[in-house]
Amino acid sequence: MMALFSNTVTNCKRISKALSQMGWINTGLLILNRLLAKMSNQNICIYKYYLIAQPVNSKLLLPPNRGKNIKIRLINKQDPVIQIFPRPLSVIYNRFEQGALCLAAFKDEKFIGFIWLILNPYQEDEVRARFIPLPSSRAAWDFDVYIVPEYRLGFTFLRLWEEANQLLIKNGIQWSCSRISAFNLNSLKSHAGFGTITLGQAIFFRVYNWQITFSSLHPYIHFSSHFNSFPKFYLNTQKLNNPLSSREKGITLE
Repeated sequence: MMALFSNTVTNCKRISKALSQMGWINTGLLILNRLLAKMSNQNICIYKYYLIAQPVNSKLLLPPNRGKNIKIRLINKQDPVIQIFPRPLSVIYNRFEQGALCLAAFKDEKFIGFIWLILNPYQEDEVRARFIPLPSSRAAWDFDVYIVPEYRLGFTFLRLWEEANQLLIKNGIQWSCSRISAFNLNSLKSHAGFGTITLGQAIFFRVYNWQITFSSLHPYIHFSSHFNSFPKFYLNTQKLNNPLSSREKGITLE
């Protein structure tokens, strides 16, 4: 009885925290998603994304003496480190086939995180969707920033973004677009300090092999019954003014 009471109190605290940070709609969707996924053995799921644009920053995000022992390198599909990535190998290979670039972080030769970038349209691997940043000459797509749990309170995230920004700048990119789960508070907070601008949002309902999409961007509503049917989202940064062009902004950790 005490264990049940303790679990009930814990769950109430979690829901209260989610409500204060995500609001009623997102919290309701999150709870509904967990219930449906559990009842259907993960065959019915709900995904809600914020579609954002982030200005590329040429300034270092860390002081010169911070994070120096974290090494970042660009890897390819032949690199043995992909064998320990926390993603299925089929997904990793598909990303490379699309032309995606992977920056991996290491500390004392130990893998501690990665970030993925693509200078082309990106075919999402969590839902059926294609994201197309525009104009292609100055906008790219970033996705799947992962940090090994014990390193999430350190400098790995900022070191990865420092290198990602430098790589994007070399390719003439001014804006990096991405999607962030409305249920991932840590990711939302992490990106908030980078001057992100929300371009739209989309909700995906996956019911076995079917998918229904509702979005604030064209095509607004889309129904898919097979893998080759998916909505295309054009994320146009043409009219966005880069807030870092006149005064560059860095982020530091004390």
